[in-house]
Amino acid sequence: MDQPLADKVRVLDAAGRRLSPCTGERAQGLVDDGKAEWADGEIPTIRLRREIELPPPPVPPEPPGKGRRLLLHACCGPCTTYPALHLRQQEFAVSAFWYNPNIHPFAEHERRREALRQFAGAIDLPLIEWPDYEMVEFLRAVAGREAHGQRCRICYRMRLERTAQAAQERGFAAFTTTLLISPYQDEDLIRAIGEEAGRTSGVEFYYERLRRGWSERGRLAKVHELYRQDYCGCIYSEWESRRGLPKD
Repeated sequence: MDQPLADKVRVLDAAGRRLSPCTGERAQGLVDDGKAEWADGEIPTIRLRREIELPPPPVPPEPPGKGRRLLLHACCGPCTTYPALHLRQQEFAVSAFWYNPNIHPFAEHERRREALRQFAGAIDLPLIEWPDYEMVEFLRAVAGREAHGQRCRICYRMRLERTAQAAQERGFAAFTTTLLISPYQDEDLIRAIGEEAGRTSGVEFYYERLRRGWSERGRLAKVHELYRQDYCGCIYSEWESRRGLPKD
């Protein structure tokens, strides 16, 4: 029997499994061709005369960190908040790594390290601390290349190469850095140097756009009452910050 055409018609296969709906015109065409019949019910419905083999439901992708240990270079407590928690959600077994020879003066270095310890203790985050303060090595490396951008490239390389080395020595599957969360850092350069350090060490540099968590970083820093610094870390960035100088 003919049914009044409807905008959408429910479609069942011969086994009664619901398929994607179709237009009333299409439904009537299938009935006219003998491929379906109208079924009783309040909602216009056709039942096909054959069973349709449905594809299996999609398998959700496996979390990238499943079963993998990751060493997270930590530049400070606030910037470690979102990355550490997010990477745990990705099922990485995360440990933090403190190595920041650029931070000046020493009192500032220690204040930021204490903030990291505070947060690590609050969320039970394993923390590995480089035992030495290599500020002299950093200043020697950037001497004559103090301009913003030039010194940053050297700074990124020092920290990421040391993190890659530590990851390789301790058997981590991958490493990354909290520097990726900051909109004030050169994300592309960090990624390039990290991947280069990864190739040299034989440990994967895990890259992800962590900047989406910048506002959450601020919220978490307040929740955990972490010290929040007002300059990047080195003596040059402090000077530029205090004098309001352009960074390039």
